Amino acid sequence: MNPLYLVVLCGLLSLAYGIWAVISVMGSDAGNKRMQEIAGAIQEGAQAYLARQYTTIAIVGVLIFAIVWWQLSMFAAIGFAVGAILSAAAGFIGMLVSVRANVRTAQAASQSLAAGLGIAFKAGAVTGLLVAGLALLGVAVYYLVLTEYMGFDRADRMVVDSLVALGFGASLISIFARLGGGIFTKGADVGGDLVGKVEAGIPEDDPRNPATIADNVGDNVGDCAGMAADLFETYAVTVVATMVLGAIFFAGTDTAAQAMLYPLAIGAACVVTSIIGTFFVRLGSNNSIMGALYKGFIATAVLSLIVLYPVTWFVFGGMDTVLTIANGTSFTPLDLYLCGIAGLVVTGLIIWITEYYTGTPYRPVQSIANSSVTGHGTNVIQGLAISLEATALPALVIIAGIIVTFNLAGLFGIAIAVTTMLALAGVVVALDAFGPVTDNAGGIAEMADLPGEVRNTTDALDAVGNTTKAVTKGYAIGSAGLGALVLFAAYTEDLKFFTANSDTYTYFKDVGPVEFALSNPYVVVGLFFGGLLPYLFGGIAMTAVGRAASAVVEEVRRQFREKPGIMAGTERPDYGRAVDMLTRAAIREMIVPSLLPVLSPLFVYFAIYAIAGKNAAFSALGAMLLGVIVTGLFVAISMTAGGGAWDNAKKYIEDGNHGGKGSEAHKAAVTGDTVGDPYKDTAGPAVNPMIKITNIVALLLLAVLAH
Repeated sequence: MNPLYLVVLCGLLSLAYGIWAVISVMGSDAGNKRMQEIAGAIQEGAQAYLARQYTTIAIVGVLIFAIVWWQLSMFAAIGFAVGAILSAAAGFIGMLVSVRANVRTAQAASQSLAAGLGIAFKAGAVTGLLVAGLALLGVAVYYLVLTEYMGFDRADRMVVDSLVALGFGASLISIFARLGGGIFTKGADVGGDLVGKVEAGIPEDDPRNPATIADNVGDNVGDCAGMAADLFETYAVTVVATMVLGAIFFAGTDTAAQAMLYPLAIGAACVVTSIIGTFFVRLGSNNSIMGALYKGFIATAVLSLIVLYPVTWFVFGGMDTVLTIANGTSFTPLDLYLCGIAGLVVTGLIIWITEYYTGTPYRPVQSIANSSVTGHGTNVIQGLAISLEATALPALVIIAGIIVTFNLAGLFGIAIAVTTMLALAGVVVALDAFGPVTDNAGGIAEMADLPGEVRNTTDALDAVGNTTKAVTKGYAIGSAGLGALVLFAAYTEDLKFFTANSDTYTYFKDVGPVEFALSNPYVVVGLFFGGLLPYLFGGIAMTAVGRAASAVVEEVRRQFREKPGIMAGTERPDYGRAVDMLTRAAIREMIVPSLLPVLSPLFVYFAIYAIAGKNAAFSALGAMLLGVIVTGLFVAISMTAGGGAWDNAKKYIEDGNHGGKGSEAHKAAVTGDTVGDPYKDTAGPAVNPMIKITNIVALLLLAVLAH
């Protein structure tokens, strides 16, 4: 039997788990009528936003679908559509579950902490296993269709180009979802906090704040749907890039089929271990919520460590076979297994480092809280300092991972390490989606006037949810940086392949060896151009949040001014107006920055080609990809870790430290959190798909030129 069928079976198993978890969550108590009314408003707003967002993306998608068909092939265009549709589906279905699980989590929290944790995590696991399962199924099934039913050779360029196009489809959805959702959620959060907490002096999630429902909607479209699309794309793109490297490195040998199957087999095995890992999430006697969640992650990692050995043996028919690639590098399947272990270690270290920089028990967050005592300015200074400092340790871990895996199995070893990192995406996304569910549960408890002890329980869950969201962003950034490095390797190897076979690919006939020496001014130009993109992209995204938040501030002030009964509790705020206004703003603002990474590689290649010819253009384009990866990694880590630290410093003060809520330190912390919000939930996370889109467009450009 074709082993690809086993991969497909594992992907279907994750969907079956998702269906079981949805039935389990939806079967739990949805609370009283007031709670259901609030949850209904959040559901309606989230669905309206995503429907409008996906309609806009569909228009762009249809245009790109036609271009891919025209420039490449029907099969590449279908691959693009498969990637885009499945990425959108993972986010949309996960969001539909999370906006229904929030009210059930609030109700379960009225019974016990363990019950609330159980519902929230199970809802998150639906999104997580959907992401892993649909990404695995998308790549495996389309690969199976092309090779088994269309009759293409496994390493045929048609297969390679079609899979790259599938990754591009996922990337396009990802950047729109990340950016649009981030602008929406932070526009509501920042605007609502500035008027509600600072000006009106009312607490977070107070039903009198007209931006409250929009804020809760934003948690789902930004953190749930956005993260799902982000990691779906990273998963699919990395698996595809690893398969492309396998096809190029082992072209013309029997090992090519094994090398292309191996990343799919890793994903299949880890989907099963992720499902098993979810059942380890149980609250212990110490009532540690983070400890309960980490049980699931650790169980998944350990089981993956065990099961990958027989999987590697099965794919390669042993562990001692010598595998040799075209440039003479040799390694064994055992070396690849060790690269997988390195990937798991890198994952664990990045998660631990991110928790250290964003968790309330640790020095970085407490130092920001301490600096809040002396005012707003010192809070912002310390927050910026922590955001810069937080880049060092993850970068060192990634450096070590690259060195270890490259020495074990070359570039293919790095690719396998990243694939193994992303094979844990199911349980990691579950941890992330846990965050918006618990955040919404706290909001519903506040707005429905549930007893104080219920809000205390949801606050405890929400505080951990803030950390898990930050931790998973750190994981997403680390895997995105390494995944983009794999894409860069695919670009350079693809370029070598086309130039070596220039009799077939005539465009490359007059292209000599393409080098990336720093003595070449066009390489330096490419590095500078790539380096500026994450900063420009981040600046545009931050500006967009500022504009959206300003509009919310004006709207909330208007409602307070024109409806004095809102503060007295005798008039109902117009929640729908804030939601609709933010929806239009987010859709409008996301278009230009989303097209930046799509058009930049084309601009660089053709501009340098016009000035200095093909060789210089290919050198500049490759250098641009490296520039994007390096600065993008640091910008994204700095923004997400710094923003998470600012947020939890505010929560640390709200827990009663440094004067608690309403104190001068608290007001300063709210200012810092306001700065950190678009850092951690808009600009920083959106840099992830931006890095990968830039690289994958460069790969597609090579395919178009060779076509």
